[in-house]
Amino acid sequence: MALPPLLRLDGVKLTFGGTPLLTGVELGVLPGDRIALVGRNGSGKSTLLKIAAGLVEPDGGEVFRQPQATIRYLPQEPDFGDHETVGAYVAAGLGPADDAYRVQLCIEALGLTEDARTADLSGGEARRAALARVLAPEPDIILLDEPTNHLDLPTIEWLEEELRGLKSAIVVISHDRRFLEQVTGATVWLDRGTARRLNEGFGGFEAWRDKLLEEEERDFQKLGRKIAREEHWLRYGVSARRTRNQRRLGELHALRAERRNTRRAVGTVEMAAGETRESGKLVIEAERIAKRYGDRVLVEDFSTRILRGDRIGLVGPNGAGKTTLLKMLIGELAPDAGRVRLGTNLDLAFLDQKRAALNDALSVSDALTDGRGDQVTVNGEARHVAGYLKDFLFQPEQIRTPVGNLSGGERARLLLAKVLASPANLLVLDEPTNDLDIETLDLLQELVANYPGTVLLVSHDRDFLDRTVTSTVTPGEAGRWIEYAGGYSDMLAQRRAEAKAAPRPVKPSPAAETGAKVTTAAPASSGSGKLSYKQKFALETLPKRIAELEGAVAALEGELADPQLFSRKPDRFAKASAELDARRSALAAAEDEWLELEMLKAEIEG
Repeated sequence: MALPPLLRLDGVKLTFGGTPLLTGVELGVLPGDRIALVGRNGSGKSTLLKIAAGLVEPDGGEVFRQPQATIRYLPQEPDFGDHETVGAYVAAGLGPADDAYRVQLCIEALGLTEDARTADLSGGEARRAALARVLAPEPDIILLDEPTNHLDLPTIEWLEEELRGLKSAIVVISHDRRFLEQVTGATVWLDRGTARRLNEGFGGFEAWRDKLLEEEERDFQKLGRKIAREEHWLRYGVSARRTRNQRRLGELHALRAERRNTRRAVGTVEMAAGETRESGKLVIEAERIAKRYGDRVLVEDFSTRILRGDRIGLVGPNGAGKTTLLKMLIGELAPDAGRVRLGTNLDLAFLDQKRAALNDALSVSDALTDGRGDQVTVNGEARHVAGYLKDFLFQPEQIRTPVGNLSGGERARLLLAKVLASPANLLVLDEPTNDLDIETLDLLQELVANYPGTVLLVSHDRDFLDRTVTSTVTPGEAGRWIEYAGGYSDMLAQRRAEAKAAPRPVKPSPAAETGAKVTTAAPASSGSGKLSYKQKFALETLPKRIAELEGAVAALEGELADPQLFSRKPDRFAKASAELDARRSALAAAEDEWLELEMLKAEIEG
């Protein structure tokens, strides 16, 4: 028996300023659904979520919400209203039947405190407070608009785990590919006013979308050829000259109207970086640099050599010092100790994550040219701002629009246009992926990956890092930053290998602490200077046992990664979770026993 929908949108229509935004959107949300809502910037994704949440009334169509269903909505910009503290703001989102203990649980899990003042929160802290307010009630439906914006990687990974463990249905808008792949089981593509659904997670979306667009383009070309044939008949056909067949003439007019009214797919951004002279081979050399603020150590004893063509990614939690390290490397901030040497012939272009280079009071044209007319020089060629901005999907009528009226995605594209027009051989990008749609991200990835100069990149987008950087710099303990070859996934693999190879401290068992006799992995008490038969057997068989347990853990983790498992098979979910805990404990015990025996063997053999 099919479950009734928690939320249903039928034929929803909405027009802004005479331009149709939504022209008949269908969207159904069932219990346990995990839906990625995707589409180009300006396609109406955020507006559709607001309609679903009851914050915007559509011009037409029907919206059904199950009367007992609870819905929580995460906007891109949280509004704290009159709530002075984080605790009060999050608690205000609870319903009468919700557990108040989850307020403290979610706030602490997101690294905040209940008494923190909302007026003092940074962008990332405000986003975490808004997430706590949405997640604390465990609602039936959670509507998330760009939940990973301003979040660091540990928080994004925590959010993925939290969403996978919830029973709530989820509809999420995000530019973060890896996040969508981890948490979604269906994809709704909002395109040219209508919505199409793929019953697969985001991982299968792009191939499906490209196939639909290819079929659509073929159909459009067929329509053009059919119109050409009918027009030829109208001009040269014998029957046309004799009788003026009104039926065929009417069909031709209908075909022309169909072609005229067809909304073609939005074009892609044309993106190219301004070229300049080649820098020297050595771009940046840092020797044992350090930076402290009071007792807080952000960077300690860091050294690196960055050569022409390197693409360096900086990752880490918010507040770890990524921007501080970046500014020291490019010479904007002097280190407390050590030295930084910059190479020759460096021309730098800097994209700031706060978009501070854009003045809200200026028009789009003046923001691009700094008020110096209507021409911009790109790669030595003078171009009119309207033509150049068209490459970044701006319409000619938008060039006089104040920057303050642009959407987040439009602001991001404008700043990219401004930065990429600057002649540079050192590209510094601080969170460049915020507010960009998937298609624009694809082109930015291609540009960065093929950039002939040098790139310094700060990002929390794991997929973007994996596709672009040649090495990854991440913080360790006490301000010590470590550089790893490859992207984010390569860095994780190397860190896991290091952790596995590092010797573990031998913990005494409870029996040993109480003075009881210990028989496993203990040195022979006879003083014979060799391992017992039992110990030799364990040393030989434990590696196979460890490999089996690792395989079992990986299989269970893969099974539990299915976002639909909890809703479809709750009993299996509980059983698999218990099995996973047991296998992990057994694996840790086997690894500890093997390590103790290896240490004992090494001691006996001198």
